[in-house]
Parts: sequence; C-alpha cells; structure tokens
Amino acid sequence: MTNHLPNADPYLPQHGDPSWSAERYQLDLHYAVATNRLRGDVTITATAVDKVGRVVLDLAGLEVAKMTVDGRPPIRYAQRGTRLVVTLRDPVPAGESFSMAIRYSGTPTPLVEKGHGEAGWEELEDGVIVAGQPHGAPTWFPCNDRPDDKASYTIKITTQPDYTVLANGTLVEQEQHGSTVAWTYEQTQPMATYLATVQIGRYEVREQQGSGPGQVPILAVVPPDAGPGFEAAFGRQPEMMATFVDLFGPYPFEGYAAVVTGDDLDIPLESQGLSTFGRNYMTDDWDHVRLVAHELAHQWFGNAVTLRRWRDIWLHEGFACYAEWLWSEASGSESADARARAHHERLAGLDQHLLLSDPGPELMFDDRVYKRGALTLHALRLTVGDEPFFDLLKAWVSENSGGSVETADFVALSVGRLGVELNELFNAWLHELPLPALPAATPLSA
Repeated sequence: MTNHLPNADPYLPQHGDPSWSAERYQLDLHYAVATNRLRGDVTITATAVDKVGRVVLDLAGLEVAKMTVDGRPPIRYAQRGTRLVVTLRDPVPAGESFSMAIRYSGTPTPLVEKGHGEAGWEELEDGVIVAGQPHGAPTWFPCNDRPDDKASYTIKITTQPDYTVLANGTLVEQEQHGSTVAWTYEQTQPMATYLATVQIGRYEVREQQGSGPGQVPILAVVPPDAGPGFEAAFGRQPEMMATFVDLFGPYPFEGYAAVVTGDDLDIPLESQGLSTFGRNYMTDDWDHVRLVAHELAHQWFGNAVTLRRWRDIWLHEGFACYAEWLWSEASGSESADARARAHHERLAGLDQHLLLSDPGPELMFDDRVYKRGALTLHALRLTVGDEPFFDLLKAWVSENSGGSVETADFVALSVGRLGVELNELFNAWLHELPLPALPAATPLSA
C-alpha cells in the first residue's frame, strides 16, 4: 500500500515528496530501439526541505538494481507501486544537501492515471516520444515528480547510430562508441520534471532561423519524407517567434525545436525548449497552425513560468490559447477580439460548472479551461488597454522566469502594476462559475 506515502499535489496523488527538493539530475541512459529496453544511471543532487530520514521518489515500471546516498548504501530501499522509498542511513538536516545515485532498467511504458489517461515514454512505429504532462516523468527516470520542483539537467542517451536523438537543452556532445552513438544535452535553466523529454527517430534536422543578433535558433526535426506539408504548418515559426518576443519579452531559453514524428499523434506534446507534433499536423488548417503557436507560447507560459500547483493550469493553457488568437491577428487572419467573441458565444452555451481557479483534476485539461482562461486575459486587455496589458505580460515573465507561481501572484502583479480596480473582474472570471460578459470591444492592436 502507498496511501501513507507523501503527495505534493491533490490533483496528482502518489506523486512528489515535499520534504526534499532536487537541484540537479544527471541522466546516463542506454536505449535499444528494437527491443524497447532502457538502462539508466541517474545522480540526483538534492536539498532537504525538512529534516529527512526517509526520501520518496517516483519511478514507474522500471526496476532499481543499485542505489547509494552520499556514496553509501541506504539502510534500505523498496519499490512500492510507482514509488521508491529510501530509508537514509543518516538523517539530513533541513537546508543541507545530499546526493542519490540510482541504477535501474526495464521496458518503459506509459503510465495510466485515473482521470489523466496515459503519459510517459511511448514507442512509435520506429522510435520514441516522451509525453511528460502531467505524470509521465517517472516512466523513464527516478524523480521528485512535482511541478514546483525545478532542477538543471544533463541528459545523455546512447542508442543505435541511425537514429536522431533530441532532449531538452543544448546538444553539447555527440560521440560514436563502436556500434552506438551517445548524445549529451545540457539544460542549465530550471526545469520541472514533467517538461523533461527524449525524442528518438529517423529524422532530418533543418534550421529555420540562424542564431544572429536578436534571433532565436529554431530547429525543425522532421521525417525525411515530410514534403511540402511541413512548410504549410511550420513555415512561419520564425515570424511567430518574433511576434511572441515582441509581445511577451525575450525568448527564455537558448533555442527551440519542433519535432514532427513519423507517426500521427492525437495532440501535440509540450516540453521545455521543444514541442512534438504528429505528421498529421503538417497542413495549413487553422486548427493545426494554431497549435504550432500554442506550443511555442508555452515556452514563456508554462515552461519558463510554471505553476506551483496543478489547480492553476489556466496560467499555462489560458495564456497559450490567447497566444493563438494573438498570432491569428498578427498573421493577417481573424482578430483576437473576433476569436474571443466567437469562443465566448460557444462557452455561453455550455454547462457553467467549471471554476477556472480550481477546476478539479478531472477537468484540468477541459477545453473550457483553455478558452475561459484566454477570455480572462482578453477581458483584462479590454479593461486596461493594450500598452499596460502587454507590459504586464512581459513583467509576469521577466519577474517569474525560472520560478513557480499561482493565480494569486498574477492577480497581485496585475493590481499592483495597473493601478485600477480589478478585483471584481478577477473574481468573476476566476472564482465564480457563471461566464461573465466580455467588455465592449475597443480598437486593439498587438
């Protein structure tokens, strides 16, 4: 039984241990594509939040072969379901650092969580994707799986030489060792566990934008037979990037990659510094292009600035959804106001039982969270005007990049910076069930 083990977030039971925090993960993975066999060594540099005599990690479907804490075996460790429970030889005082080294292996598979479906390490027809949100990280490495626990990462993956490997951060080394190739990525900026990813496939890597002054390097990682569909969907990513930099502030990471798998995927996948799409998204249909913009916007809203608790998911999805409407306007399609009013009309005809500030675990990825969250931002923009609104978004990112936030932080920043009465607006949109009316339209320009 694992019911007595710590949990960090009621939206995701049996994940996370609040008593300690990871500072750095060093992953050394060996993966055989043909047999879906993973072998890993991870070293975790950690800090005790409280005095700890027992540490709980998250690890699902993989078997631990060896473990040490500060170079010595712990008194004991045991795997209980999706948790790895470690009894320390010497308790660690609050504020003190310690390290854990874990060797593990197995056949990784997605983890199924009630109400959230599958997430994690998933085999493709010929390769791998990792979809971490919200509970998939433990399917491929032992971790403290809570969104407010950010760390830096080294991710080294060794596999067959005819595959391209992508992971978070910057590729710092690619070395051939006999019949395998090792790819090493460094993610120096803080990253939540659910945003960590590995993508393996037979890909062609293209540069969409150079790394000159003021430009963000963008990689397109696509099947060799991608054809003209890629340009239809992803060809304007450099323009999207420039638009979002103008609206939200500097891009928060060193580069960005869009991975298009050889398989079809139901939905795109968000991760830090890169996004993953199925080949079925390579069209110029708005419902595909908008998601290209949506996933790029998550680099600011979700990856750089990350929720502290899953109840505040609108801080990710509402902002990224609003970025879709902003891109629509900037790209010469429908205005943000037109899209907002169309979605407001649609939401008004749906059940009004979703509380945006606390939708509950079953509804946290409901489309109403996305659209009502975006409408909240549009109502704020209509109320305060363009210049103060976009200055607020830039301040939100610059003041919180690399950190964790909650709804009250955004409300406090808005009220403090804008100097107008906003409590009634925020209460109506965030903390009450009925859908508020949108303010009257005014000339808007992003």
